[in-house]
Amino acid sequence: MKDEVSGLAMSDFATKVVTWQKLHGRNDLPWQNTRDPYRVWLSEIMLQQTQVSTVLDYFPRFLSRFPDVGSLARAPLDDVLGLWSGLGYYSRARNLHRCALDVMSLHGGVFPQTAIALQTLPGIGRSTAAAIASLCFGERVAILDGNVKRVLSRVLGYDRDLALAANERLLWDEAGQLLPTLNLQHAMPRYTQGVMDLGATVCTSKKPSCTICPLTGTCVARRLGQPDRYPVKSRKVKRSSQSIWLLWAQTPDASVFLLKRPVPGVWGGLYCFPLFDDRETLVENVPTVLRAALEDAPTIGHVLTHKDLFLHPVRVTLASDELVGSPGIWVGADQWPGLGLPAPIRKLLIQG
Repeated sequence: MKDEVSGLAMSDFATKVVTWQKLHGRNDLPWQNTRDPYRVWLSEIMLQQTQVSTVLDYFPRFLSRFPDVGSLARAPLDDVLGLWSGLGYYSRARNLHRCALDVMSLHGGVFPQTAIALQTLPGIGRSTAAAIASLCFGERVAILDGNVKRVLSRVLGYDRDLALAANERLLWDEAGQLLPTLNLQHAMPRYTQGVMDLGATVCTSKKPSCTICPLTGTCVARRLGQPDRYPVKSRKVKRSSQSIWLLWAQTPDASVFLLKRPVPGVWGGLYCFPLFDDRETLVENVPTVLRAALEDAPTIGHVLTHKDLFLHPVRVTLASDELVGSPGIWVGADQWPGLGLPAPIRKLLIQG
């Protein structure tokens, strides 16, 4: 690999990325054009495994409710989960709240300014820490999210299997060598944003736009005509499926019965209908006098990262807000919209 890219000067690489980002990169997203670590941190966490178009809806609402790290730390976790509802990967929201608490209690309400220190906070890994440190404080430190792995592995012709931790560490080393070396306060934010933008908009996983890429002249994958070959990652996570039965109990005034899900676990920390592995178990947990009133609603599908869920709602209407033998709570129609609810449960309740 080194011999293949010997003509690519490290300073050249960074300069091309910085110049391209300024002229053609994304410069109008609401979390850009700021060095406020709170806003950058919030956007980085939201953007993990989530499309920009989705985050554009949530980011301003979050800032409106929690304009700074102190307001986020003071809020109950249920409020944070309620605002996060629908974004998925709810451990991010729980870590977000824990991180805010730690920033306030351990750092006097001020985010650490180095990637090493940032990594000590809940939910902030190596790449996220580097993004915050480089974008906000100009630290010369590399990021390596999914988009950047793709860009660098193609440009460098890096064909080692990234499923192996040792090979990923080597790519981290390569990424560090390509960083800008001059005027870091200006160059590092541009560079970091630039490699992310290239991966998101030009060097895409399918049908990359090589002809408009600023690195096309020195890209090994382009020269070989094999961009789809990179990055190499052999380990595939097998998808699974699971059927779940939901007890949808409500009263005539539209109050619903909800349980808070345990952590860890699917939808951990969120409020949800009681879940059961099969209909028979659901029926056994309903008082005998109510079993004849159970009605099956249409099955709905819900896609998680590595699992397809098939949800079977079973409805029952009670004359009063009692459900013997169940530890949940009754929530009025004016209350549940503000709770942290799994997206399919919220959808069911909205549709009624």
